[in-house]
Amino acid sequence: MKKLHLLIFLVLPLFCLAQSTLKLKGKIATETTPLEWADVSILNSEGKIINGTVTKQDGSFEINLKSGSYKIGISVLGFVDYEKEISLEKDTDLGTIILKENETKLSEVFIQSKNKTIEQKTDRLVYNPENNINTTGGDALSAINTAPGVVVKNDLITLLGKGTSRVMIDGRLIELTGEELNNFLKSISASDIKNIEIISNPPAKYEADGFGGLINIIMKRGVRDLWKNTTTASYDQNKYGIYTLRDNFFYNKNKFRFSASLNGKTGYKNADENLEMYFPDGLSKMTSVTKVKNENLSGKLALDYDFSDRTTIGFQFMNDRNNPDFGSDIRIEKYNLQNELQNVTLNKSFTDKGSKNQIYNAHLITKLDALNRKLSFDVDYFNYNSKFDRNFIANNYTPDMQFVDVNQAGRNISNQDIDNWSFKADMEHPFQAFNLSYGTKMSFTNSVSDVLFYDTISGTPELDPNQSNRFKYTENNQSIYINGDKKINEKWNLQLGLRLENTQTTGFSETLNQENVNDYLKFFPTFYASYKRNENNTFSLNYGKRINRPRFDLLNPFKVYINSNSYSEGNPFLKPSFSDNFELTHSYKEVLRTSIFMNVITNGYGVIFTSIPETNTQIVTRENYFKGLNYGLGETYSASFTDWWESENSLYFLGSKTEFTKDFNAMPSNSLQIDFTTNNTFILGKTTKLQIDFNFSTPFKNGLYEVGYVSSFDIGFKQDLFNKTLQIAFLANDIFNTSYLKDFTSVVNGVKQVYSQNESNRFVRLSVIYNFGNKKINVKERAFGNQDEKKRTGN
Repeated sequence: MKKLHLLIFLVLPLFCLAQSTLKLKGKIATETTPLEWADVSILNSEGKIINGTVTKQDGSFEINLKSGSYKIGISVLGFVDYEKEISLEKDTDLGTIILKENETKLSEVFIQSKNKTIEQKTDRLVYNPENNINTTGGDALSAINTAPGVVVKNDLITLLGKGTSRVMIDGRLIELTGEELNNFLKSISASDIKNIEIISNPPAKYEADGFGGLINIIMKRGVRDLWKNTTTASYDQNKYGIYTLRDNFFYNKNKFRFSASLNGKTGYKNADENLEMYFPDGLSKMTSVTKVKNENLSGKLALDYDFSDRTTIGFQFMNDRNNPDFGSDIRIEKYNLQNELQNVTLNKSFTDKGSKNQIYNAHLITKLDALNRKLSFDVDYFNYNSKFDRNFIANNYTPDMQFVDVNQAGRNISNQDIDNWSFKADMEHPFQAFNLSYGTKMSFTNSVSDVLFYDTISGTPELDPNQSNRFKYTENNQSIYINGDKKINEKWNLQLGLRLENTQTTGFSETLNQENVNDYLKFFPTFYASYKRNENNTFSLNYGKRINRPRFDLLNPFKVYINSNSYSEGNPFLKPSFSDNFELTHSYKEVLRTSIFMNVITNGYGVIFTSIPETNTQIVTRENYFKGLNYGLGETYSASFTDWWESENSLYFLGSKTEFTKDFNAMPSNSLQIDFTTNNTFILGKTTKLQIDFNFSTPFKNGLYEVGYVSSFDIGFKQDLFNKTLQIAFLANDIFNTSYLKDFTSVVNGVKQVYSQNESNRFVRLSVIYNFGNKKINVKERAFGNQDEKKRTGN
């Protein structure tokens, strides 16, 4: 009952009463004709836009405001901007305002402008990937990987020293993680990205899930009554080839907006893995070569309609299908203490793997009054299902490859189905003195996993009930938030937020007749302060509390076997982890940026490679086993050495301190990590650019694991043709093949394990981009309300 009272108390602001208003109206015209679609902005005494509209067909406009002093601003492409101070005490008609045309004709001059590559704001870092030509012809994932302090390695997107990050598109949280998220991001053209926001401590409006904060992709927008189509074709060559074709269409007419995209990819990639396990009686060495089908088809439809100047309704649908079938050849060699080969096991398998998801969103947005208060409602439905069907046989051989017997043969089938409904309401409530936002969300998730294991050694499949399971999981979440920001004066900005999340979970294993129930209520505060000392120096401090919930599939206690002595299993008792994140930043002339940060982690969970020396068995488990402290210092430097050479550079010093909270016969170890990146653009002409990028990260230790060095050297070239209607780009990625995970080492139960994985990071790409229609299209994106649940479905 106390929880209910608290929810009701915090949700009451959603029903604030409207305030009395006055009307401000007028007309915008040239000396001969009215001007339609002119932008009219109302600014308060601090110079902040608090209201706005566009003129109608006859050039008229009308805005509701409270009494007070304002500045009105009017802008139209091709005309001189208009500004005027006004004092509003009663309904006011400004009459007809005549705009003057710009004297300089755009067709007669050459204008070259470029957005800043990096911009530091109070609660986020804004990165413009368009300035890095290695993203041309690429996708959103490759663009994210070029952002400062962001690393994409082995299906994980992380902020250096801070952990795995969630991804949004125009504020729309993507409910995928790992391989599934990467496939989705690869279906988005990098050329349609305006900028990327890196938010290490997200405001209270966003879900608190995820240690590494948020990466928000902002798509390009334009003006009304225009359309655009972009077609991109590319070919990647690694050991195998991959073909990609993307088409994006946008249409915006009067009150109607429509967008559609279709993305297809087909081909193969190669993955090599190596694992060495040093048992007391000798080395066990595993090598794996896998050919993975890279097959994806995705599409999206979005419709929005303006019922009036104040109210908009819309619908979105997204469908994504992947079929990454793969065949693996695994060789396991067992040596004695004299390093003599004792026996060999060959495991040959084929996996029929697939996943698909569907997202439906319906929304309504309405502006309530002249203060620009805006209320939005969203209803979302999300369905995800995946299949995993693996047939394998592992045979034992003598050192001279004489057949001995069958080690293991089986068929492992795993299916998962997830349904999620969510409902949310958000209010933007600006005041004269400060801005306030608040809202609420409810989500309901059901997940069912079936795992079946058939022993096929005899030739006839026999179900093994000890290795089979049916797992049901439900998770319900109710949350509310409130967030306020204020410009105190010309030097200080302040933002405070609080999010409350109430969660109930139930996990039930039918096979084991085992149930696990959780019910917890948590507060997640956020704080931001920025201080502009002078034109050259700006400081900011932020804090946020975060939660890291386990993915649904990690809670299922199923076993997946490589051979009779190696398997992986989930943990139905896995609990969420929590972190307190602090960051202090300084920006000098928007050229040199310094960041000092610290993350305190409690109840941390992760993967443990457990070994049983008596039976030479490896078990991959997930446990809540540590608490820790991550800290670091980051520097980014933007330089223009000449008018033809621009450079973006970053240097990070990262450290950690880890303490194990569970006894599993292992000792933590930590060390310093140094990460250096330099991206260099050489302008060879008005339409030709060359890009050379280099990254190097030193080996380091963090808690249970030690990780080897990583480096990458990339060269890109771009040629614009026919006024950028056609673009041709070439990329040689990871030329020296050194960017893969290597020497991933842990020691548990006295057994040292060293793992490496290389997934076709070295490749060359040729891309052709063709644009037609009008490039100044305006497409509004809408957030799906249940994206945080979807992100946890990755495999």
